[in-house]
Amino acid sequence: MDVILVQMNAIHLKKKNRIFSLICALMLLIALLNLPIGYFTFLRILIFAGAIWVAIDNLKIIHWLLIFILIAILFNPIIPIYLYQKYIWIPIDISCAILFLIEAFVFKKPKDENNQNPNKLTKVYTRDKIH
Repeated sequence: MDVILVQMNAIHLKKKNRIFSLICALMLLIALLNLPIGYFTFLRILIFAGAIWVAIDNLKIIHWLLIFILIAILFNPIIPIYLYQKYIWIPIDISCAILFLIEAFVFKKPKDENNQNPNKLTKVYTRDKIH
């Protein structure tokens, strides 16, 4: 029962990660429009949080970790980086949106060494344990 619950929680967490990455990508694509400054302030906070979330989720994959740490630094709301021109932000927003989409759909995380086949259920007998 414990193994099934852990697998169910892992599946729900993967779905939440995918949804969060999709939201980040969508918001970055919406940022290509001419919008008020409040949207871009909110965008900085959201993308910063999303990039940190993805970086923490991919701690074992160094290049993916570094990419999303760089995105988090670029969209940092605490000490913002101002590029002042919209045409400079457009390719950055598109690139970051593509990276979030890749993370959501294409990128496969390596299997854990301890759990070679996550779909295989193992039976746990808790009552037969000797302490």
